[in-house]
Amino acid sequence: QVQLVESGGGLVQPGGSLRLSCAPRGSIFSIDVMAWYRQAPGKQRDWVTSITSNDYTRYADSVKGRFTISRDNAKNTVYLQMNSLKPEDTAVYYCRITGRGNDYWGPGTQVTVSS
Repeated sequence: QVQLVESGGGLVQPGGSLRLSCAPRGSIFSIDVMAWYRQAPGKQRDWVTSITSNDYTRYADSVKGRFTISRDNAKNTVYLQMNSLKPEDTAVYYCRITGRGNDYWGPGTQVTVSS
């Protein structure tokens, strides 16, 4: 059974940067879309960004110009580079990998932006 493992979360000051990573434990074949979502306390889980198998990327307006998603197909790993972080970016960040009818979610990693 495939599990996604996220890393890179933590506490950072406003204006700082973090890089999240997400990789599967186990084999995944034919990945289509890799994405990041986030859920702030008391709020619903929201889509943040996604990248397709041909590297087409999309971003939520709230992170455009500050966050960058990328993928390493050889490692089936997706990254999220987060710059110019704001307190409102504080949330649990989840990665998601889909393909061939499969839909995998990571357990989430906490990102806290605070001085």
